[in-house]
Amino acid sequence: MLDYKEAGLESEDLKNMYRTMYLARKLDERMWLLNRAGKLPFVISCQGQEATQVGAGYALDREVDIISPYYRDLALVTHFGMTAEETMLSAFAKKGDISSGGKQMPSHFSKKLCNIMTQGSSVTTQLLHAVGASFKFKMDGEKRVALTTLGEGSSNQGDFHEGLNFVGVHDLPFICIIENNKYAISVPRELQYGADKLSDRALGYGMHGEHIDGNDPIAVYKAVKEARERAINGEGGTLIEAMSTRLTAHSSDDDDSYREKEERESMKETDCLVNFRTYILDKGVAEEAWFEELEKEIKAIVTDATKAAEKAPYPDAREALTHVYEEVQHG
Repeated sequence: MLDYKEAGLESEDLKNMYRTMYLARKLDERMWLLNRAGKLPFVISCQGQEATQVGAGYALDREVDIISPYYRDLALVTHFGMTAEETMLSAFAKKGDISSGGKQMPSHFSKKLCNIMTQGSSVTTQLLHAVGASFKFKMDGEKRVALTTLGEGSSNQGDFHEGLNFVGVHDLPFICIIENNKYAISVPRELQYGADKLSDRALGYGMHGEHIDGNDPIAVYKAVKEARERAINGEGGTLIEAMSTRLTAHSSDDDDSYREKEERESMKETDCLVNFRTYILDKGVAEEAWFEELEKEIKAIVTDATKAAEKAPYPDAREALTHVYEEVQHG
């Protein structure tokens, strides 16, 4: 793991980053339990990829930059301002769901007040949304960047190539992070692409490319911070490939027996949350007592959010078509 001081971080930054990673993990774990109890219909997990998401988010300016996330980005949107209760309201498909009012699948994130762009259901379209935003930023001379994330499977979609080609042609203030967890649902990376590194594709688009350890939040922070500086200085976009670990099955509906037992066991060694905790302790940034207090705090937050979402009302059936079709005024 990189030295945090060399990356320009302070000890409090590490604690803040860990807190968000831990909150996302505990929210995720609670939703899995609720799904298995028959209370939630579907969960798609961020477990194991929190380091990439929080490291990236921490390097951005939440006041001006926008993110166009993909469905596994619970930790990223939590950093950008989605609350635990909002996450649970979405998971339970309740009326108060900030993303869709309970009409969209969970993990289709959206919160305008926090610069989280509305997410489409079609795979990889979030990249095009972010490219469009970055084009607007350049046209208007704004010192802002648009960041999008996706899995390595999405990097083979046409939207990916067309979008990044446009970024390269126009030198847009844009950052794309491939959260490469080595599986596109059940398809391993060797059956997804022939390149050694997906970041090498950046050369063909006329962009800066970087291949990093996505399990190291400090390395991710450093790479995204530098990418942002280049972007706002008119030096164009960046394609970052962050090698990460998907600790769970693709979703609550997936049987990941396609991964050998030995592989699943070995993934625990790369758990970013466990390793970051060890790093913080080794550096003397925090002691065990701090982690113990944090665990109590986060447990209360997750429990309160769960209870509030369970008690919240479902949307009225009459709202099913609201914001779906244009309402034409007659007369």
